Amino acid sequence: MSVTTEQLEKWLVANSETEHLEFKEAKKNFHFEKLVDYCVALANEGGGHIVFGVADKLPRQVVGTTVFDPPAKTAGGIYERLHIKIKATELEYEGERVVVFSVPSRPIGQPIEYKGRYLMRAGEELVPMTPDFLQKIFAEGQPVFEARIARIGLSAEDVVRLLDTQSYFDLMELPYPAEREGVISRFISERLLVDNEGSYSVTNLGALLFAKNLDEFELLARKSVRVTTYDGINKLKTRRDIVGKKGYAVGFAGLIDYIESQLPANEVIGKALRESVPMFPEIAIRELVANALIHQDLEQPGGSVNIDIYDNRMEIGNPGTPTIELDRFIDEYQSRNDRLADLMRRCRICEEKGSGIDKVIIAVETFQLPPPDIRAGTARTNVILFGHKEFADMDRSDKLRACYQHCALKYILGEKMTNQSLRERFGLNNRQTDMASRIIALALEEQLIKLEDPSNTSKRYAKYIPYWA
Repeated sequence: MSVTTEQLEKWLVANSETEHLEFKEAKKNFHFEKLVDYCVALANEGGGHIVFGVADKLPRQVVGTTVFDPPAKTAGGIYERLHIKIKATELEYEGERVVVFSVPSRPIGQPIEYKGRYLMRAGEELVPMTPDFLQKIFAEGQPVFEARIARIGLSAEDVVRLLDTQSYFDLMELPYPAEREGVISRFISERLLVDNEGSYSVTNLGALLFAKNLDEFELLARKSVRVTTYDGINKLKTRRDIVGKKGYAVGFAGLIDYIESQLPANEVIGKALRESVPMFPEIAIRELVANALIHQDLEQPGGSVNIDIYDNRMEIGNPGTPTIELDRFIDEYQSRNDRLADLMRRCRICEEKGSGIDKVIIAVETFQLPPPDIRAGTARTNVILFGHKEFADMDRSDKLRACYQHCALKYILGEKMTNQSLRERFGLNNRQTDMASRIIALALEEQLIKLEDPSNTSKRYAKYIPYWA
């Protein structure tokens, strides 16, 4: 499909580059070999578009380009090297020339290489694919991770010995069957077991959720949750380090209890709090730990969910990079492991789709804590919960993040952020309007939020919505 000027206009107002869209100013030159490398990376990441003649910084401007003329010849040169068909489109936009190369996705299970290099993007850079990324591509077309077999050749007695079948029925609020055949039948229907006509196989899903001891499943032992408690605010001194053994569903309640037992209490209490309380609200811990389990990249060998507890914060990390933009966690949902997520919801371990992170933000605001910080590395995602800070001790990024999260939360609850609501979020009084106004002005400047009604010139009565609303 050819790119049109209407499509280009939509891209120009997009908040940021995405995994499927790359802008290059390139007014006069851009190396052909570099273009080939970008095509390799985009194809490996599912396909996308490279747009030349457009600045890659907001506000995005069309600057025009003279590179790759004619573009069809360039597309032919790329095909000779990569053997994938690139669509080249030349547009005129407001008198300026724009060139777009549309890159298809690689074939299923087959990464694209050029000169012996399998490339992917990392921010503004092109880097070699990680072994985990390559392995994930090669595994395409195989059964999803949850459906693969963790252990085979088991009798009904082995199944009951290895899996906590009683906990399954308790979590589902169902009576335990009088006969073992009823237990086995139910586990087969849930795809936790496979009937091999005389013996049974436990699926990865069955073991991950209901194993009495994950060490009994060789390939899943490294998927156990690790909780490390440190003395102080760094990793110099470890107080305690434990690795869970139980499956996620049967061990979840005990995991949350253990985490809470390791947390110090708040010593400094905000205006909304009248007594000493744990450092973090339980609902925030439950939802973030459940999210880490559900959204981890199970294909990463050796990767596990890690929970690191410090004197001033808690970091919850899982293998895998996010499947959605970091600042859209609060309003969007995309699960990596649908079968795992479905069973954990039906076991009442986590919330319905898309209704977890908003509860975390509500709880954090009620406790008047600094906003959670969601960070993505090349192979892991981390969410950081911070202990209580006075408003004066929060830095610029804390305040901006809190403003954006508060604005997004209000929007998804059918309300709008105002100066007053932001003051209440920070625990500021009515005489501190200017402080809230300065934070709002910074958030507007950073294009994190926008006015609900741009024609309203009264700051006092202004209402704000997130940039994507």
